[in-house]
Amino acid sequence: MNLTDDLLGEMWYWAAWAAWVPLFALSVWRAPWKRLATSEQSNLWLGMIVLLMLVWSMKAGVKPGLALHLLGANVFALAFGPHLAFIGLSLVTLGVTLNGGAGILAYAVNALLLAGFSVLVSNQLFLRLSRVLPRHFFVYIFVNAFFCAGIVILSVGFVSCLLLGVAGAYSWAYLFDEHFPYYLLLAFSESWLSGMVVTLFVVYRPQWVASFDDSSYLSDK
Repeated sequence: MNLTDDLLGEMWYWAAWAAWVPLFALSVWRAPWKRLATSEQSNLWLGMIVLLMLVWSMKAGVKPGLALHLLGANVFALAFGPHLAFIGLSLVTLGVTLNGGAGILAYAVNALLLAGFSVLVSNQLFLRLSRVLPRHFFVYIFVNAFFCAGIVILSVGFVSCLLLGVAGAYSWAYLFDEHFPYYLLLAFSESWLSGMVVTLFVVYRPQWVASFDDSSYLSDK
């Protein structure tokens, strides 16, 4: 994660910009901005952005583009839906980039991976699992909040390794033998923290979680 300006060929970066700009514009157009009309919701959205900037800055890694850090995308997507989550995580990526965590040329590819792809996976998992699993409080916590958070970060790590391998930045053996296994450890931490945060939200502030509905998950249970 956090790819730098010199890891991929220039074509990759401009292609990423060409993909990110219309996706970001679409999310700005379709985002439920009325959700942020109240100070409580807007403060929560902005607070999550600032908090994740700090979380993403606490990373570990020995080679460019291979830094590991918690993501928080699943919590963001469950709380605000895909469009506001994508916009918020794009701003997180921008903050980390301006702070020196990555180059400005690589911003779009980082935003697509860390914001776009992570939110896509989280939202698709929520939609598909909601159709086949019972709408129960413990299902929401242990599956949507805990289990899915680990899948999201593993998916981001896998796609990042694929991109670096296809671009020839690192050897396939190094990426999948020496780097990707660490995502398994990171996924457990991501799942535990995501489950804990979402549990606190739905217990004490259920109005903070757009994907959680008391009448669906608690009534007659």
